[in-house]
Amino acid sequence: MKILVTVKEVVVVEDEFEIDGLAIDDRYVTDDLNEWDDYAVEAAVQIREAGEDVEVVAVTVGDADTEDTIRQALAKGADRAIRIWDDALAEAGLLDPETKARLLAAVAEEEDPDLVLTGVQSADDGFGATGVTLAEKIGFEWAAVVNALDLDREAGVAHVHRELEGGVDELTDVSLPAVLTIQTGINEPRYASLRGIRQAQSKELAEYDLSDLGLSAADIESPLEQTALYEPESESDATVFEGSAEETATELAGLLREKGVGQ
Repeated sequence: MKILVTVKEVVVVEDEFEIDGLAIDDRYVTDDLNEWDDYAVEAAVQIREAGEDVEVVAVTVGDADTEDTIRQALAKGADRAIRIWDDALAEAGLLDPETKARLLAAVAEEEDPDLVLTGVQSADDGFGATGVTLAEKIGFEWAAVVNALDLDREAGVAHVHRELEGGVDELTDVSLPAVLTIQTGINEPRYASLRGIRQAQSKELAEYDLSDLGLSAADIESPLEQTALYEPESESDATVFEGSAEETATELAGLLREKGVGQ
């Protein structure tokens, strides 16, 4: 069995920051593995640990600077990884879910996985649509926002629990091959051990450009264009009470009376 896990390096922004043109000033950002993808990696590794003859392959779209991030997936248990990058991607700017899915679909067609796991969304763009778009492109069944997974390999079925809008939970079966988008809370992602970090340095990290995937610059033309970046204004201010429980309770009660609450 082969599991393909899509991962992404995202920008983590400090609470206080400054905007520089169309980006956050580099002084206020760090790069890290996308939180939702971390849960997807853990789900894949747990499946491998629970069964035999399971290979976990991580795939990302990113330049050479993202290598440390994808090696986090290798350090946590993925067997090998693939990084997609090309000069045309560097010039493309903001990629929409359709374009990202096209790139990932080319890898999926070559790898021929039985199961594809993606994070529900990324912490930066937040489109939340790449996984299901990928499923449509490669013709797999899919389930989104999965927060519990029980894989029956013999029956070729994934029993999944989905968290839907309005607090609705759904139990459903998805036939393999399938794409599942993984929600936070499905598991507890492990920390990479020192042994895992050392092993990650020797694991295979293949690098593909567009030509390797049978694609051209025309295939990655995104309809999206970033035109501005700004911090939205807050509609209200928060009041923070400091002191003992008795003091803060008294202050809160006074504020509520002023606002007419409970009158």
